[in-house]
Amino acid sequence: MQAFDAFFLSYGSYGVLALRLAIAVIFLYHGSKKLGNITSFMGFIGICEMLGGLALLFGFLTQLASLGLGIIMIGAIYKKTQEWHVPFSAMDKMGWEFDVALLGGCLALLTLGAGTISVDSMFLGL
Repeated sequence: MQAFDAFFLSYGSYGVLALRLAIAVIFLYHGSKKLGNITSFMGFIGICEMLGGLALLFGFLTQLASLGLGIIMIGAIYKKTQEWHVPFSAMDKMGWEFDVALLGGCLALLTLGAGTISVDSMFLGL
């Protein structure tokens, strides 16, 4: 079992890269949908999601970007649970389970960092 564990642990940087890319694509997509009116609050959130997504995509200031995106997700969870009263999961509409998963990914990147396949590692030594 130790050989099995050691084999997969040696590919940890690829796992962090996969997590970073997946979260980046999600925030880039959802952030671009909010850019309709950039003078509104949602436009500001969209810009933040786009910038955070780009940072994660390249692994640039990953922990700072993860912190910011995590704060956005906490705000989204609060809005859905306290103001909109959306259930955790529902068949007919989007619940807030997706937001919790993104928050978990952001927290993982906040603690793990960008990994060795990143701008942070190559140029900043993080």
